[in-house]
Amino acid sequence: MACHEAVLTGDVHRLIAHLEDEILRGSISATREEASEQTLGDALLVVRTYERYSAMGGNRVSLNVAVMAVADQLAVTMTAAGGSEAMFFKINTFGEEAFLQKAVDALAGFGRGERRSGGSDLIG
Repeated sequence: MACHEAVLTGDVHRLIAHLEDEILRGSISATREEASEQTLGDALLVVRTYERYSAMGGNRVSLNVAVMAVADQLAVTMTAAGGSEAMFFKINTFGEEAFLQKAVDALAGFGRGERRSGGSDLIG
């Protein structure tokens, strides 16, 4: 699994619309599979799940985007999974890393913020 996290300032609905547009335009086979929004006090949690076909792996990969918003402060976590053909360990993560990179590039296009990476993410 590949992961990227960021903290930035902006409007959560504009960010989600921007990310969705870029993610869906980035691949002819990309689809939004699920959408959820929940509020708790002043916090809003927006979750989107996307899927696309990975020609490299010959299968589908998923991308999850979660944004927690409190006023104009946004905490973003994006994770991608799937794409490996192995049964017990991953030998091909190109599809998930490429899908995540599309979202990371879209996030960078939205605005600047403090970025933190974790997991197997290649972005620093």
